[in-house]
Amino acid sequence: MSLDRIRASSARADSPLAAAVLAGEWIRSAAADDEHGRRWAANPDRRDGSAVTPEPWSLYSGASGIVLFFLELAAATGEEAYLEDAAAGARRLAATWREQGDLSLYHGLAGTMLALMEAGWALGEGGFESEAAAIADLIVRRGRESGTGSVGWSRDPAQRGEGGIILGLLRAAAHLGVPAYEEAAVEAGLRIARLPVPGHQFGDCADLPVDAVTPGFLAGTSGTAFLLARLYGVTGDERFLLAARSGAAFVREVSVVTGGCAVVPHHVPHARGLHYLGFCSGSAGVARMFYELHRVGGDPGDLEWVERLARGVVKSGVPRRRTEGYWDVACQCCGTAGLVELFVGLWAATGERDHLEYARLLATDLIGRATGDDGRGYRWYQAYRRLRPREVSADTGYMVGAAGIGAALLHLDAAGRGDRPRRVILLPDNPFPVIPLPTSALR
Repeated sequence: MSLDRIRASSARADSPLAAAVLAGEWIRSAAADDEHGRRWAANPDRRDGSAVTPEPWSLYSGASGIVLFFLELAAATGEEAYLEDAAAGARRLAATWREQGDLSLYHGLAGTMLALMEAGWALGEGGFESEAAAIADLIVRRGRESGTGSVGWSRDPAQRGEGGIILGLLRAAAHLGVPAYEEAAVEAGLRIARLPVPGHQFGDCADLPVDAVTPGFLAGTSGTAFLLARLYGVTGDERFLLAARSGAAFVREVSVVTGGCAVVPHHVPHARGLHYLGFCSGSAGVARMFYELHRVGGDPGDLEWVERLARGVVKSGVPRRRTEGYWDVACQCCGTAGLVELFVGLWAATGERDHLEYARLLATDLIGRATGDDGRGYRWYQAYRRLRPREVSADTGYMVGAAGIGAALLHLDAAGRGDRPRRVILLPDNPFPVIPLPTSALR
């Protein structure tokens, strides 16, 4: 498909796909090549600094996430030039990953491993998958050398820590066909399952009181309960299901339920009235946990909690209304793009058309908020940190910027194409269908 046929005919993109193409232009403006391949600056706009600490390899804000975006953009448009972007980035990841020490999914090697696996599969380059296997081997080896008597990497069971690493190993085991990766993941997961209420984090989250308990996804109970539910689905071991339900029960206990709607506090006991709506600490992430429990356990009550959380988002009045937990932020981590992912996933899982229409409403807001009238492509200026509203920047990365926003728009585009179904790339903590269409929409 020619880019000219999908590019916006005016200053505003007229479809999610056109907006994603323009996001790709902005990201391309941040590219820099060297002898190893391609990387992308976190923010190519010289007026502003990045919203995050530079992580040139990471899935969260660096090259691994951008590689995934370009792979998806190529699949959506048929343009091989985007495959070249992805390949150049993957070559650099393959050549330089040994310089990286962090093992986590979003900020470290597990995310790089995911990008190399997806690039190898899409591009037919076995060398990328070989490097992904080398990363998985290293992660397992480090886990067995931890000195704890069982596989482990840190004392943080949440998605930002061991939980994300375990999910990465499960994906690698399935993709690369290596049972040892799953065995290590299960062993580490059993240790987490023995925690009293899995996923609680006390005092090590930035800007939180030292005794805060977080029920959210990336750094709290919901993400760890999701992991344990996933492990139950893989193994059938009831210990994982029991532990996952323990975490889910805590989340239900602290949530606010009103008239069929639910919202979750950012942390307790101090901020019961602060309800994030996004992925990292709010409804969009917590809903993933309940859907995964429903997927592996079949309890309709878990699906009802997913719907309660979704209704809570709609009832809040976003995207037109800004709330304390939905501020001037557009990204996958804590903003509008993460909500698009939730409602696209719910459409695919349930076939309820209201979910698809709400995802489109969110996307219309995203496209309207983009900056791009200067011909440099689309970027989204936002206050990434809620407590620092004057720190406004436009980033390129997956969880914090244009790559992830573009990916969410591509997933919405795929959700509306029953005549041409396509697989999208979902991260290991996304439980929804990889072809984002219900059976009823396939033609």
